[in-house]
Amino acid sequence: MKLHIKSMVCSRCKMMVKSELEKLGLHPIYVELGEIEIQETNIDHLKEDLIQNLQLLGFDLIDDKRSMIIERIKTLIVDLVHHSEEALKVNLSSYISDQLHQNYHYLSNLFTEVHGTTIENYYIAQKIERAKELLVYDELSLGEIAFQLNYSSVAHLSKQFKKVAGFTPTHFKQLKIQKRQSIENL
Repeated sequence: MKLHIKSMVCSRCKMMVKSELEKLGLHPIYVELGEIEIQETNIDHLKEDLIQNLQLLGFDLIDDKRSMIIERIKTLIVDLVHHSEEALKVNLSSYISDQLHQNYHYLSNLFTEVHGTTIENYYIAQKIERAKELLVYDELSLGEIAFQLNYSSVAHLSKQFKKVAGFTPTHFKQLKIQKRQSIENL
């Protein structure tokens, strides 16, 4: 049985969810960002406990198809920006459409309707949060960060950074404050 979980954004999330499943006596086959599969075919007797335990950890069980699609889009983008070393070889719309086997226009309209922002703006927000993270680590130059995040130039990254964050990457670095948002709050 497949279950969809909202707000899973990292490998620690996967470990926490797997642990909760096992505490309830469930047998996970796999646990991925936003999606798990368990051996059991009926969990009605444990569903309330599972929902409650997941909510205590900051996760939610998703039951409706629209929310599953939205969460899958968000998971693809988070994975792409925060966990992938490879540059996207196609444009974002083609990538998402191919991964979900759905028309991008439908996905885009659904995402905007439910999430209140476009897929592209969500993608940009994730890239800026990743840039902030890399700036805080202070291990890469701005040029290296722009390259890693697939920006065409440092100027393009700086322009988007200022538009989203309200100040330049250099100013952000000088602030010495971690004005970052958690991924699940974007």
